[in-house]
Parts: sequence; structure tokens; C-alpha cells
Amino acid sequence: MTPISVLDLSPIVAGSDAAQSLRNSLDLAQNAERLGYNRLWLAEHHSMRGIASAATAVVIAHVASGTSKIRLGAGGIMLPNHSPLMVAEAFGTLASLHPGRIDLGVGRAPGTDQITAQALRRNLDQDINGFPQDVVELMSYFRDPQPGQRVIAVPGAGTNVPVWILGSSLFGAQLAAALGLPYAFASHFAPAEMERAIELYRARFEPSEYLDKPYVMLGLNVFAADTDDEARLLQTSQQQAFVNLRTGNPGPLPPPVRGYEETLDLHAKAILRQALSCSVVGSPETVKAGVEDFILRTGADEIMVTGQIFDHPARIRSYKILADVLISQPESAPLSRLA
Repeated sequence: MTPISVLDLSPIVAGSDAAQSLRNSLDLAQNAERLGYNRLWLAEHHSMRGIASAATAVVIAHVASGTSKIRLGAGGIMLPNHSPLMVAEAFGTLASLHPGRIDLGVGRAPGTDQITAQALRRNLDQDINGFPQDVVELMSYFRDPQPGQRVIAVPGAGTNVPVWILGSSLFGAQLAAALGLPYAFASHFAPAEMERAIELYRARFEPSEYLDKPYVMLGLNVFAADTDDEARLLQTSQQQAFVNLRTGNPGPLPPPVRGYEETLDLHAKAILRQALSCSVVGSPETVKAGVEDFILRTGADEIMVTGQIFDHPARIRSYKILADVLISQPESAPLSRLA
């Protein structure tokens, strides 16, 4: 059985605020744990009025304190925004407080626009091509300290926090393969190179102390409801948000609009077709068939589902429907190979 996990952007919906979004994230995690999802990750984005998870490690701590079993992590931390030592200390602290439950996915994008990226940079002259060296340095801080080692992550050293490479291009696939690390592909919003990246990662994978064979997790948008029509209506919030982002007008997650796609020009429709092609939308039967087909077509070792749904109870309901049709009861659910 393929493990299924959750990606939460802690969406701030129109008319609400970040405080409510963070409470919703905890509620989502508690429900995901009860329903048998494998892990829940939160993502780092900055200067975005519709996302509350900018201080990702802090939000993970909030969610971890209200759950007890589900694995939690970052999907991901945008490493160019931070020093590897600071990331190791933050996630070493999380792993010390919640042993055996913390994952760390890292990416090389800034997670924001270029102006905000400049405000985030720890060094304005930093070379983004230094990402592989930063990853290697970061992993070194999670190992047991070596004799004579002068810089030690405390907490962090000896916690062996699992590190994942995140990506939406061939670069991340090659790096994950070379380092022998698990690979998570952002097919939920950038699917263009998904198949090539998976093939490259698996072909070039080098076994390591972390992993003996390739392990691919793929992002997938899932909107589940009692009927196909209701699910398509729920999806329109994400569609609006994506078009707003791509046209330079990001904001809070808008309420659903019936017939939204019919109002769009050809360019906007093309944006949605390309960017959100890895989506499964519909009733329980439709969702079950769609997710199973995606797993069969890609050979994913794990999928991480996400759904930007305006109404929080409807979002919880969507995850419950998916769990009902594709996840065993928690007590009998298989453990991830990376748990």
C-alpha cells in the first residue's frame, strides 16, 4: 500500500487571519493523524498574504505539541534563505522535543518574489549554486560530532533528522540521486518535468547511509466531496489563487465561484491546465480511481496530497473522504520506509 501524506500551506482565507489559519493547521494535523496519514509537512513561503507558514519550524512546533504520532516536517525549508547551522539547530530542537517524528525537506528556491528574496538573504552576494554544499553541510550537523569538530549544532548533533531534497526540475533529481537521499517532486504545481525527473533520479541513484534504494514522493492536488460537481466547486478557490499569483495579484485564498473557469481567457486557462494537471477532483469513487491511476502511472513510493479549500470543515471532509477510500485504519496502516 502506497503511503499517503499531507502538505499544508496553512492558507489564510479571505475575511480571516493568520491566527485562525494556524489553529486550522493544528486541527488538520490532528485529523490527519486520526485518519492514518503518514506525515504532514508545512511549506516556507514569504510575503504572501494567503500563507501563514513562513516561520515553518515554529509552526511545526505548534502542530507537534498537539499531536503524538504523525510524522511532521518541512516541505520545505528554502535553504538559500538560511544558514545550514541555524536550520540544523531549529530542526535539531524539534527532533529533541519530538524524537522520531521530524522530517526536513530542503529546496533551493527563495519561496517568494525577488524583492522579498533580497530581504531574506543572509548574504546578498550568496551564490544559489552553492545549494549542494549547503545541503552537505546541513547533514553533517545532524551526525554525531567528530573529534576536533569546532562547530556543533546543539541541539542537532546526533539527531540524524531525515533530509529530503525537494524540486520541480532535473537539478534536484540529480542532487538527490548523487547524495542517496529521498526525493520529493512538486508535481502539484510544477508538473512539467515530473516524469523526466523521476526517471533521472532512479537511474542515477547512489545507495547511501541514509537510503539503500530510490524513494520518490510526488505532490498531488486532491479535492474530494460527496459529488463531482461539489468537488469542482471547491477547487475553484485554488484556481483563483493560482491565476492571481501568476498574474501578479496574490492575496488571501478566495471563496469558491461556480463556473469560474468559464470566465477566464485562453491564457489563464492554459496556466491552470499546465500547472495544475496533477489534480484529482471529484466524488469518493472518482478520487479513488484518480489517485490509484496517478500512483500506477508514476510508480510513486509515496504521495503527498494538498488541497487549497476555502472552508475548513470542507477541507477536513476532503481528507476524510480520501482516507476512507485509500487508507487502512491507523492501527493497521503500514509504516513508511523512512519512518
